[in-house]
Amino acid sequence: MDKAMIRVRMSSGDAHYGGNLVDGAKILQLFGDVATELLIRNDGDEGLFVAYDNVEFLAPVYAGEFIEAVGEITKIGNTSRKMKFEARKVIAPRPDINDSACDVLDEPIVVCKAEGTCVVPKDKKRK
Repeated sequence: MDKAMIRVRMSSGDAHYGGNLVDGAKILQLFGDVATELLIRNDGDEGLFVAYDNVEFLAPVYAGEFIEAVGEITKIGNTSRKMKFEARKVIAPRPDINDSACDVLDEPIVVCKAEGTCVVPKDKKRK
């Protein structure tokens, strides 16, 4: 089944809490964007996200970090599409070195996992 991936840098505008901590809702927004791409590829329509079945926040995310969000369709129903998602920290700032230093992480850090369901109404499906 199709997979999709996006990679974005968390900005200071994404920081919601003290210490430049990014709100977990930002990661769910990334999963929504991945789901939209998967539905377009599979059905030719953006569809609708109807529910998260499970969400696990596993590590903090801070402004300046690069997050890679991946997803895949795991089950196709008549109009429903079950999906699973994972977000990984792949680049982290190094303010201890200087204000623009960053490291590519040897091993990505999984920051969030989720499963959810999207639907594409029959009259909207083009594939």
